[in-house]
Amino acid sequence: MYFAALLARTEDGWEASDTELDDVEALSDLTDLARDASVDEDTVLVYIEQEDAWFGVVRVDGEEDPRIYVSDAAAAARSSYGEILLTDELLGREPGAEDEIAALEELVGLDSTEDDDPEFGHEDGATAPPAGAADQDDDPEAVPAGPIGDASILADLGLSERALLTLRTDALTEIADALGADEVLESVR
Repeated sequence: MYFAALLARTEDGWEASDTELDDVEALSDLTDLARDASVDEDTVLVYIEQEDAWFGVVRVDGEEDPRIYVSDAAAAARSSYGEILLTDELLGREPGAEDEIAALEELVGLDSTEDDDPEFGHEDGATAPPAGAADQDDDPEAVPAGPIGDASILADLGLSERALLTLRTDALTEIADALGADEVLESVR
């Protein structure tokens, strides 16, 4: 079960609205959604959670690039909405590198083995290493478990980096409380 909400800062405090993510396919769509909810290009927070698995916060301040925090990258990677937040930049990958590697492997037919390499045993009858034997650090597509992104995303709004890193379940309530937006949030939850 997913829940998504927008919190837009105004002169009078915060305005909250729940939001549907059905038409959101990329981070740019989510950023546009936040900017549309913005009042005078002020701060907008997009909160997404998958019940008891992970949550993410995207902060959009006017025309600046969005800032992102995800509580558990590995769990979010298994979610269609989580994948939207896990950009190449956030994961420390070169943009488009994954597509280039896949295209090259398809073109050349590489499977990470050599026909005459005794380590993989194709010519001498030995067996290949067991599946999953490679270290996760060797896998450029591996997504780290645990928090990823800008942990100070809400620090200037009242929620310290340390407090954000300790949130697990019901994080939105804690975030809204720190922002002073708990009452407006209850109206959409």
